[in-house]
Amino acid sequence: MIYIGWDSKEDAAYQACKKSLQLHSSIPLNIIPIKQQELRQKNIYTRKIDPLSSTEFTFTRFLVPQLNNWTGWALYIDCDFLFLDDVKKLFDQVDNRYAIMCAQHNYEPTSKIKMNGKYQYIYPRKNWSSAILFNCGHPAHKKIDVNDQTKDGKWFHRFSWLDDSEIGKISHEWNWLVNWYQEPKDGSPKALHYTEGGPWFEEYKDCEYSEEYKKILSY
Repeated sequence: MIYIGWDSKEDAAYQACKKSLQLHSSIPLNIIPIKQQELRQKNIYTRKIDPLSSTEFTFTRFLVPQLNNWTGWALYIDCDFLFLDDVKKLFDQVDNRYAIMCAQHNYEPTSKIKMNGKYQYIYPRKNWSSAILFNCGHPAHKKIDVNDQTKDGKWFHRFSWLDDSEIGKISHEWNWLVNWYQEPKDGSPKALHYTEGGPWFEEYKDCEYSEEYKKILSY
């Protein structure tokens, strides 16, 4: 199961992400957009709107274990991803010792502004939560209450409900931060992450790896 964070301002990004997953996959995929408004209508998500949130899925991503009925493994990704390789290879790496698995970046963006003019907040483990393999049945996830207003974004995005030993590692090549990692020094991307803004925004239309996005649109 794959859950993609969806934002009303970035549907073009979601559509390209979904298409890239399907084009490169060797297995059938069940892809679900996480739409905040739908979750509110179902009374699953009741958290007040956070003015610091840069997207509509800032918090809703942490509902994935619940949305997946607390069972199995599921992949969460932000909508600003573009897959260049078979996502099956990522699922083949799951390890039941861990509650989650993610790319553990040491990322410190130089720009204070990112996509759509949003402020770029800098905090420990930044972008670790942009692609998460969730072991949905792991008991630690029962500690998550996304609607708990006493827990802020930092608490969630740092995976504060987990012990460090419960966080597994995947290669950064599956969460290739555009303009941060460089080929060939850092390897080669298997999934691009246009974290500071993607080519679906006019001001980023010629950003690094923009040609990969245009190729997806041509299919």
